[in-house]
Amino acid sequence: MAILEADGLKKHFDGVAAVDGVSFAIDNGSIFGFLGPNGAGKTTTINMLTGLARPSAGKILYQGRECTQHLKDAQHLMGVVPDESNLYPELNGFENLCFCAALYGLGKAEREARARRLLETFGLADAAGRKFAGYSKGMKRKLTIAAAVIHQPAILFLDEPTSGIDVASARQIRQLLADLKREGTTIFLTTHYIEEAERLCDRIAFIVNGRIVANDEVAALLKPVQGRFATVFTFQGSGPSLIDNLRSTFPDLDFTPESQNQIRVKSTGPIAIGPLVRFFEENRIEVAEARRVQPSLEDVFVRITGIEALVMKKEKEKQGGAA
Repeated sequence: MAILEADGLKKHFDGVAAVDGVSFAIDNGSIFGFLGPNGAGKTTTINMLTGLARPSAGKILYQGRECTQHLKDAQHLMGVVPDESNLYPELNGFENLCFCAALYGLGKAEREARARRLLETFGLADAAGRKFAGYSKGMKRKLTIAAAVIHQPAILFLDEPTSGIDVASARQIRQLLADLKREGTTIFLTTHYIEEAERLCDRIAFIVNGRIVANDEVAALLKPVQGRFATVFTFQGSGPSLIDNLRSTFPDLDFTPESQNQIRVKSTGPIAIGPLVRFFEENRIEVAEARRVQPSLEDVFVRITGIEALVMKKEKEKQGGAA
C-alpha cells in the first residue's frame, strides 16, 4: 500500500512553474529517491508534501486519504530533516531532542527515554551534554535526523542528508537510514549523489525542470545499460584536456570527464585498454590506473537527462549546500 501519493502537483512562482505536474506513489516501508540538479523542483516538492508550501494544483494523499488542503491532519505521520539544521545552538543534544519530543506531545518520561535511546543509537551519547553549537557538521546532521524521528513518524523526509559532511559521518548516516527502513520507516530522500541513491533506494524518480522524466525501481532503471562496458582511467596529476582528440581517434567509444584526474570510457562492447594507454603515452600523459567498472545509475541518469552527475556535484558545492 502507498503511504504517500502525489497526483499532478504543480507550484508556480510569479507565473513560472517550479513544479509542473509531478505524480508518484511511495510504498510503505521503502526508500524513495528524488534526484535532479539545482532548481529542478526537489525542495519545492518536499515543501508541498510537508505543508510548507501550498500547491497551485494537484492532490496529496497520505495513507489513501486526500490531505491537500489540510496537511496538518497528516503531520503526525511525518518527520522532516531540512537541508540546514533547525535545532537550537544554545541547547545541548539531550535538551534539543526532548524539546522536539515535547512539540509532538510526548510526556516527560517518554521523551527523555526516547532521547537517551536515540543518542545511543546515533552514536551521540558522549555528546549528549554538549551544546549543539559545538557539534561537528556530521554530528549536527545525525542529531537533526534523531530529532525528526523522535515521535516515530511513518515517513521521513530528508533533503540532502549527507551533503557537506565527512566521509565517515556520511557512511554512518547511510547505515542509520538502512536501519530505519528495516524498522518500517518510509524514507523520501533527495540527493545530488547518484551513487548514494543507487545504494539506498528501492525506487527513484528523476526530476528536471519541474517534471519527472523517469520513475521506476532501481533494477528496472538499470536495465537499459546492462551489457554496456566502462573503464575509468586515473592519471598522475591533472587528466588530459584531449577529449575532442580522444573522440576523433576512437569514434566508437564515449569519453566523459569524471573529475580533474579521471576519465570514464564507455562502449557497447569490450574496451581494449592497450590502444588507449598508448595514446596517453604518446601525449605524455601518465596513467596511474585503468579500472573496469559496472554500469551504474549515473549512466542511466546521464542517458535520460543529458546532465552529467559531475555537474550536479559541482553545483551543490558551489551553492554551499542549497538544494
